[in-house]
Amino acid sequence: MTGDDQADYKARIGRLIRDARNHRGLTQTQLAEVLGTSQSAVNRIEKGHQNLSLETLARIGTALDSEIVAIGSGPTHLRVTGPTTLSGSIDVKTSKNAGVALLCASLLNRGRTVLRKVARIEEVNRLLEVLQSLGVRTRWLNADNDLEIIPPEHLDLSNIDAAAARRTRSIIMFLGPLLHRLETFDLPYAGGCNLGERTVEPHMSALRHFGLEVKATEGHYHAQVAHGTEPVKPIVLTERGDTVTENALMAAALNEGTTIIRNASSNYMVQDLCFYLRKLGVDVQGIGTTTLTVTGRAHIDVDVDYAPSEDPIEAMSLLAAAIVTGSEITIRRVPIEFMEVELATLEGMGLRYERSAEYVALNGETRLVDITTYRSELHAPLDKIHPMPFPGLNIDNLPFFAVIAAVANGQTMLHDWVYENRAIYLTELTKLGGNVKLMDPHRVLVEGPTHFSGAEIVCPPALRPAVVILLAMLASKGTSVLRSTYVIHRGYEDLAERLNQLGANIVPFRDI
Repeated sequence: MTGDDQADYKARIGRLIRDARNHRGLTQTQLAEVLGTSQSAVNRIEKGHQNLSLETLARIGTALDSEIVAIGSGPTHLRVTGPTTLSGSIDVKTSKNAGVALLCASLLNRGRTVLRKVARIEEVNRLLEVLQSLGVRTRWLNADNDLEIIPPEHLDLSNIDAAAARRTRSIIMFLGPLLHRLETFDLPYAGGCNLGERTVEPHMSALRHFGLEVKATEGHYHAQVAHGTEPVKPIVLTERGDTVTENALMAAALNEGTTIIRNASSNYMVQDLCFYLRKLGVDVQGIGTTTLTVTGRAHIDVDVDYAPSEDPIEAMSLLAAAIVTGSEITIRRVPIEFMEVELATLEGMGLRYERSAEYVALNGETRLVDITTYRSELHAPLDKIHPMPFPGLNIDNLPFFAVIAAVANGQTMLHDWVYENRAIYLTELTKLGGNVKLMDPHRVLVEGPTHFSGAEIVCPPALRPAVVILLAMLASKGTSVLRSTYVIHRGYEDLAERLNQLGANIVPFRDI
């Protein structure tokens, strides 16, 4: 390797580390504290001016929860040969976000919880590690991914698995269940989530109604609870967030009085949590609306069996795969209530498809259909595409419209107003031949149709844009390589293998 090559290689590593750090919400100073080094050293690393040992790379990878720089076993890259035409049928798996919420909610119950067909993904694995470190017994019951959860008599947070906790953003949803069981406790947090930031303060303003006060100190939430405190007026959420609503619901579940939550999310994972709470004996009214009325129980000790419903984001992923490759496939078990705006938008763009009669999910509540796609000539929509809280177009489904718009005729504007940086990653489609222009941090302009061609791309640290690139590779002529795909494993179970069952040619591999 020449000196120039070596400098370029270090610069590329530096950029990857910077992007992963930004995605985790860490400052250079915060990353330096985790690594036990200085901010100036992190700055040199990100500029490509620092030699790095394998040990240092591994520590950075662990700190940033990014396989971009992690040293470990298992497949880390995907080689995709295209263009692909998919065929056959596939079932949508259960919701990742519902599974995560239900794992946290299992702490409300002193009895045995069995969750059916849980998504066996990295985010779930990290939460199980945290639960086990608290003394909770968990075990997979069978090949169907049924999961048994049995809590101990007393939770012990002194031995909490801090490394696992920092690798999941869901740890904040432990606050709602734990505030009734402990007077003081510490939770490690990840992503530089300091109090007052948009993603954290809404949780605190909701949970203060139950006597919770939290201070952020040296990478921990230090929680103190004034037991006996209960809401004296309706809780008005300042942000209609999914996890904020879930935290308020879980806090209300162990409050004997009646709690009213206004501006609540009515999204799919929130509804699944409500249905589970009902099985615990908690009275929840208003499911599917923005006002939830919860009458809780002071003590919950029941054996409960619950099946979370299917994942509308995975359903959209599979639908996008069919559209981008011009394929005719059947996607079974689609939670239609949470896909109707997406399908209406696609109909307006010219998508042809059939949908079956509705039937009920295993939770006895969620409405499912089977969707069969047909090869269609798509055109750009007349208006921009933007997400809204449910029942609007799902925020996590917006990125898939970037790759769909790339194969449609005309210009499509996507407005990702929720996230500061996610839209930027969609411009990676240009490396495969797409015409994607970044207008500002929230808006991209996509012009089609596109004739995708193979390329080698490092997986962005954002989950949905990473999958969007993989789907574009299915439609690309030649061989593509998507490097460092750990982020996809965090949110999808065996996605590459399941696409292969429909006719894709995706080979996982790792460098020696």
